[in-house]
Amino acid sequence: MDATLAFPLLFGLVAVALFFDFLNGLHDAANSIATIVSTRVLRPQYAVLWAAFFNFIAFLFFGLHVAETLGKGIIDADTVTPAVIFSALTGAIVWNIVTWLAGIPSSSSHALIGGLVGAGVAKAGGGAIVWAGLLKTTFAIVLSPTVGFLLALLLVLLVSWLFVRQTPFAVDSSFRFLQFISASLYSLGHGGNDAQKTMGIIAVLLYSQGMLGDTFHVPLWVVLTCQSALALGTLFGGWRIVHTMGSKITRLNPMQGFCAETGGAITLFAATWMGIPVSTTHTITGAIIGVGAARRVSAVRWGVASSIVWAWVITLPATAAIAAATFYLTQLLS
Repeated sequence: MDATLAFPLLFGLVAVALFFDFLNGLHDAANSIATIVSTRVLRPQYAVLWAAFFNFIAFLFFGLHVAETLGKGIIDADTVTPAVIFSALTGAIVWNIVTWLAGIPSSSSHALIGGLVGAGVAKAGGGAIVWAGLLKTTFAIVLSPTVGFLLALLLVLLVSWLFVRQTPFAVDSSFRFLQFISASLYSLGHGGNDAQKTMGIIAVLLYSQGMLGDTFHVPLWVVLTCQSALALGTLFGGWRIVHTMGSKITRLNPMQGFCAETGGAITLFAATWMGIPVSTTHTITGAIIGVGAARRVSAVRWGVASSIVWAWVITLPATAAIAAATFYLTQLLS
């Protein structure tokens, strides 16, 4: 590649990656604020400021294990080219926009992973896939909402037992305060896991072009710009998805909101420390269903929940197909 062309091309691809990160924050703002908004603890405009702040500072609390998984644990780093990265990002961005417009809380994380797989296979066949990393991530599609569901369910039962002698007003007042803490923790988990996915994409792109030397790593400027882009996207919010997550699945009170956010935060913290790129959307949805089911099974609108699950199922193949088609198109036009 001609050196005079390399830098503009790389700059443009980094900009596309950061645009995806911004859309991730826009699309997934609901994950951080849906419960605290639906319980009326915070108004939406204040909730997004609260979430964006904790999204940004998340890099101070976690390592970069998820970025390393995305960078070299889904497809072989030697397969990565600018066309592969562009195609993967295009697949993820198109899917994010479609689901955002439809108000469907799909996974930005798995949209990106599906895009990487589709573009990698289009470039080099099945040998491009790092199966250990992909299977671990695919397994987390089922595991993360299940863990969120169980933790939230157990927390509701525990809290109900601990506060059984308190008046409803006292319980409501206590958990209105505690929800600030749980929302902060969930936003930290969201920022820690989701921003690292774009970090991994940018870092592997730079590595593939020989700009990181012989050792794969994530430069500090990549960390800061990715955290900033995610936080900025959160500031713009995703109100259609907030409505689905915060009220269509089940109705929440502050105690239930606290349990959902805490269960989701614990799940995200564990996954981030283990380097597993999970879906924050899947996790909080499972937790919200868990607190609804703790009240009674009929409290959950299972029709809405099932439509969300179908969106999860088709995200990987849909984004892989879009990314593969984009890759073939770029080869025809180049």
